[in-house]
Amino acid sequence: MVSDEQAHTGQIWAARADDLVVNYGKTRALRGLTMGVRPGALTTLLGPNGAGKSTTLGVLAGLVRPDSGSATIFEAPAGSLSARQRLGVMLQEGGIPTGARGPSIVRHIAGLRGAAQSAEYWIDQLDLNSIGRTTFRRMSGGQKKRVALACALVGHPDLVFVDEPTAGLDPPGRLMVWEALDALRRQGVTVVLCTHDLEEAERLADDVIIIHEGVCRLQEPLTQVLAQARESVDFDAPLHLDLTGLQSALSATANVEERSPGRYRIVGDVSPQTLATVTAWCSQHGVMARGLRVGGTRLEDRYWDITGDGPSTPASVGGTP
Repeated sequence: MVSDEQAHTGQIWAARADDLVVNYGKTRALRGLTMGVRPGALTTLLGPNGAGKSTTLGVLAGLVRPDSGSATIFEAPAGSLSARQRLGVMLQEGGIPTGARGPSIVRHIAGLRGAAQSAEYWIDQLDLNSIGRTTFRRMSGGQKKRVALACALVGHPDLVFVDEPTAGLDPPGRLMVWEALDALRRQGVTVVLCTHDLEEAERLADDVIIIHEGVCRLQEPLTQVLAQARESVDFDAPLHLDLTGLQSALSATANVEERSPGRYRIVGDVSPQTLATVTAWCSQHGVMARGLRVGGTRLEDRYWDITGDGPSTPASVGGTP
């Protein structure tokens, strides 16, 4: 549902999904998903494998027909000519002829969209001339990603969907894609980035949407997600320490746990005394606490709270779960 505030202000969404249901045989990919994408924002779409992220993008792009529910692009039905004219799409895989050559296919698609000059900009930004005349089938994974991204960006789209654009890229290629997406946002283009990389999401996002088990569990501005962070102390140490004594030594408002093998976190009332307690306990037990750091919990923690402990209550668009 749209929140009362959004209804009052007459929010217009760049992309909007209402109560989407999509079934693949006996598998329900989406089960009543509702979400919205703000114009001009870079929205990251997060969720584990099989959560329904790519299916959601497919419906919004007009490539997947939902069993029920509706989807719009700037208030035009998804898949309509009006919607397609304003949309650029980079799929996770496929969509580029295997015999196509990098810069040539980008120029070809730009010409079909009536914006031939836009090709040269993205060929330069994504360093596609370095690929030369290599055919798409013979390109490396990173080269294919860059060509597919350029094909999605030519033609001056108002809204761009990109599905895992940096998966498998080396660090320079990853940074190149990040800079391209940030440039789009600064130009006022709406971007929806589907990713598994939480560092990438936290670095780039204006808004965050988390999908789990076919429904929207969270939709919030990233600043709001981070503003809810609790103070924490993190350190790395040998696996599976008995933390009973440390927990007893900490204040009643602090809790310690092994978040992942060998990575420990204390969350709650963090003070200088907390740090002293941790270092004293480690010294008494012959434990070397590596990478001791103080900070706030991050997007990663909110993500695991939602997706790591089973289903939570579906979120309204613009609301919290």
